[in-house]
Amino acid sequence: MREAPRIDEFAFIARYLSPLAAGEAGALGLADDAATLAPAPGCEFVLTKDAMVAGVHFLPDDPPGAIARKLLRVNLSDLAAKGARPRAYLLALMLPPTIDEAWLAAFTRGLAADQAAYGVTLIGGDTTATPGPLALSLTAIGEVAIGRAIRRPGARAGDAIVVSGTIGDGALGLLAARGDLSGLSAAHLAELTRRYRLPEPRTTLGPLLIGLARAGLDVSDGLLGDLGHLCDTGGVGAAVAADRVPLSPAVAAVLAADPVRLELVLTGGDDYELLFAVPAERTGELAAVAAACGVPLTPIGRFEAAPGIRVHDRAGRALTFGRLGYTHF
Repeated sequence: MREAPRIDEFAFIARYLSPLAAGEAGALGLADDAATLAPAPGCEFVLTKDAMVAGVHFLPDDPPGAIARKLLRVNLSDLAAKGARPRAYLLALMLPPTIDEAWLAAFTRGLAADQAAYGVTLIGGDTTATPGPLALSLTAIGEVAIGRAIRRPGARAGDAIVVSGTIGDGALGLLAARGDLSGLSAAHLAELTRRYRLPEPRTTLGPLLIGLARAGLDVSDGLLGDLGHLCDTGGVGAAVAADRVPLSPAVAAVLAADPVRLELVLTGGDDYELLFAVPAERTGELAAVAAACGVPLTPIGRFEAAPGIRVHDRAGRALTFGRLGYTHF
């Protein structure tokens, strides 16, 4: 393993990380051991934490700026699922000897771009060396009106199952990024790769769902697997119409050529769309919410009293899959 020229830890913090903390006075320019933060009046904090490891959550040769943005975005997606608005984050970097200053500069430029896009600020963290692989961890902090956060429990039999955006782009995007998808146009391959590397957290949509969604989460480990979490915590089951699951043109092209990929589309991870329960009598409100945030919202089935998840095709035939979603171990 070739060791790259390294920048001193404190020089790295001062040169690249401290500017990212300028938006929060309590961060003290990252010059102290801890930051102070107070929620806005009438709000409480929502906190979430995700870690990413090279070779598991991203490809080792992915662009460093894209890795940074994905790390931030997957955490912002968790905040969006709670209806919270992003406020700040803490960052931990476990850096192997192959990471050089040019990589770190590109990584922090990616963070800066998404801080500006999503209105969030670095307030602290840690940096350390590791023999490898590259590992990253981020804790995101959002704000929501006291007692109003959207939770996983709460779905009731009869509620509509609604999902934002499109499904399957993340899982097929990993194949595209690896060069394991053939027969697609260059444009479709590029779009799938982009969706895998740069998920789109629904930070505008999330707060609009407060008072409408009885329960919700983000789709990180597969549509059906995450739907199972809503069912388990709510004590309900679900019926899903596979033909109603919204697909991007690229995913539709993959399925047209290879229908067997449907299992990966419905159970693969990395979509970071929002999945939620809406009372049947209020589904008419979805169009206005979708228009307000610019994100399509699609009912794909209903929650039922009988436990378990049932998936059927356009003809009503039951579909079975070897797994419902991704698990780490």
